[in-house]
Amino acid sequence: MTTAAPPLPTRLRSVLTESVGGLPAEFWWLWLSTLVNKLGAFVTTFMALYLTRERGYSASYAGLVVALYGLGSAVGSLAGGVLADRLGRRPTVLGAQLLTAGCTVALAYTNGRLLIAAVALLTGLCANAGRPAVSAIIADVVPAADRVRAFSLNYWAINIGFGVSAAVAGLIALNGFQPLFLADAATTALCALVVFAKVRESRPTAPEPGRDSRAGAPQVGLGTVFRDRRFIALVSMTFLFAVIMNQGNSTLAVVMGREGLSTTQYGLVAGLNGLLIVVLQIPVTRLIRGRDRARVLMTAALLAGWGISIAVFAGGSVLVYALSVAVWTVGEVIQVPTNMSLVAELSPTHARGRYQGVSSLAWSGAAFVGPAAGGLLLDHGGPGVVWGGCALLGTVAGAGYLLVARRADATATARSAAAARSMAAVAD
Repeated sequence: MTTAAPPLPTRLRSVLTESVGGLPAEFWWLWLSTLVNKLGAFVTTFMALYLTRERGYSASYAGLVVALYGLGSAVGSLAGGVLADRLGRRPTVLGAQLLTAGCTVALAYTNGRLLIAAVALLTGLCANAGRPAVSAIIADVVPAADRVRAFSLNYWAINIGFGVSAAVAGLIALNGFQPLFLADAATTALCALVVFAKVRESRPTAPEPGRDSRAGAPQVGLGTVFRDRRFIALVSMTFLFAVIMNQGNSTLAVVMGREGLSTTQYGLVAGLNGLLIVVLQIPVTRLIRGRDRARVLMTAALLAGWGISIAVFAGGSVLVYALSVAVWTVGEVIQVPTNMSLVAELSPTHARGRYQGVSSLAWSGAAFVGPAAGGLLLDHGGPGVVWGGCALLGTVAGAGYLLVARRADATATARSAAAARSMAAVAD
């Protein structure tokens, strides 16, 4: 005797409940603030174009300014993590967003090479200082079982915002670049308003039972984080993964240009990354839910490294480049939320900001190393060396994830079990 499948609306409601249901209100307000912020994230996308086309500076100077913005982001991730643990998550987010809005306006009216470079450095620092605090809030308010889903949804909001902002920015820039800076500042300030009105402080006031004793809570410094070998090993694998990802944002454009493809064709190929993240993030997250995180992260690294290496067969074919982007995008979709949830579980509650800040440092560092290394390999070895190097990095990162993440996952599971036993003992 067979059972009829449930009606489509019922199944749809079930899928929606599993995907977005059961998360606390604070998370959704934070999600909304993230979406608003990224909808207006115009400056980072168009900084180099603004400096070369609007201000008449050289490409090398524009590259230096963008690099200084990245350097500020790296420093901001560490500083913001410390502040999130010391001052609190909410004041750190609010301060970072308001300072970012002010710096963005200043950048629109700043003149002179040194001053522009200094303001760009400060803007990058402030813009990234709130990221560890946001991740810490998600870890604070969302139960461990739902964190992969929560981080996935937050990453989904980031990519929706970036996708829309890139399209809208092109229209706004028709009237000059200055309105981009003002609109970016306005959405950042609006984001701060949402956090101020709707997001409460989530920093724990006492150590979590059975969880923080090993880390010496509540006093945990950055030195403690860097001495956590298991965690730093995980961050190292993330750094390798991020180096691969950065080739898609830098080296890929150069290679396609050398093959005679237009900027429009590159834009379509690059835009496929954001489109696929928006389409695939929720269903893929449902697919990997409850699976062995070490194997998931290994798969992500292999998809990234070997996916981008498909470009070695592309030549002048846009379709092959698009296939390459599609494969490594799937790796990105499954790596980011899985890795962030594991970082959250490895972090002592009173040091979540610092741990998230050091984790963010992997991406900031890769933003420096990835494009530079890709450019050097491309000039001295050609595209085949670049894409072969990515395949090698993906393989190394995959093997490392399988080893490191399995041990880290075991540590996180043991801590969660100890915390549950302690809570049960307190309840009795």
